[in-house]
Amino acid sequence: MGIEELSQIYQSEWVLAEVLETDEEGAPKRVKVIRHSKSRDEIYKGLGKIEQGKHVCTLYTGEIPKEGYAVAFTSHGSGKV
Repeated sequence: MGIEELSQIYQSEWVLAEVLETDEEGAPKRVKVIRHSKSRDEIYKGLGKIEQGKHVCTLYTGEIPKEGYAVAFTSHGSGKV
């Protein structure tokens, strides 16, 4: 599935996906959805269940914060992927 299609299907959700193909800059181009949720914590819980060596990414398909706002991300997992 392409990133644009993913964004349309899972609107304003967090998505954990396996990266199947990247563009020339290394950004995900085609992915397979592993888990999706309105809750970021649910996605982070799924990270601990990923098979070692799998290339995965987390995406948020909602609105990007306006200029002047900052967003911080933290990891609550074991650090093992």
